[in-house]
Amino acid sequence: MSGWPGWRRIPVKGSSVADMRRYLLSLKLTRRRLAPVALLLVTLLLAACGVANNEPATCDSPTHLFLDDFNGEKDCGWAVYYGGNDRATIENSSMRITASQPGQLRWTNPGRVFDDAIISVEARQVSGPNDNAYGVICRYQNEKNFYVFLISGDGYYTIGKYQSGVENVTYLTENGQFQPSDAIHTGVASNEMRVSCIGNQLSLEVNGVPLVTVTDPTFVTGDIGLAAGTLAAGTTVVEFDDVQVIAP
Repeated sequence: MSGWPGWRRIPVKGSSVADMRRYLLSLKLTRRRLAPVALLLVTLLLAACGVANNEPATCDSPTHLFLDDFNGEKDCGWAVYYGGNDRATIENSSMRITASQPGQLRWTNPGRVFDDAIISVEARQVSGPNDNAYGVICRYQNEKNFYVFLISGDGYYTIGKYQSGVENVTYLTENGQFQPSDAIHTGVASNEMRVSCIGNQLSLEVNGVPLVTVTDPTFVTGDIGLAAGTLAAGTTVVEFDDVQVIAP
């Protein structure tokens, strides 16, 4: 399945330069909220594009719960869709997600269920504003319930949780915000992401550097996914390659 969240502003607190900087960051930190009608829209788009309903390959191995290098040799079940300037397509031997609506996250899933898992992927920002967000989904239940591990082209990261009944995404990182890291390659560049969802511990590692571990008991199983969005005017394009899922 794939999803299309929305966004929400928060009020400006104070009027100093520092306060304004915090406000501008807060737009980045809070403007994503699920739009419940999106799932139906994507389903209609998939039907209109004639997406096949063939049973996907297992895409596992003796050492991996799941792996896909998007080289076209197998269909691992990823949803592909075309929605104007927003799409998820397999091209250039990668999963390419294009997002053009500021504050909206686009994603795709292969339709699997995993318990504890370690997910690794190469994520490449191809073009678009650096004020963006892209990364990996873990323990996806449906379009309203899942964890998302995000980095940005301007060097920030976070772990977020979408949950039914909560209007906005909840950030589990320090102070409920994106945090900066020099480990993230900025701009048009590749980043190796490694996400661990083990018990109630959620961890993010980028380019071999552990960035954060948080604890949350809400979701214990679910699908994986790949996600990207822009937070500024312009179109963000991100390619994902070499998705691997292993047991802890």
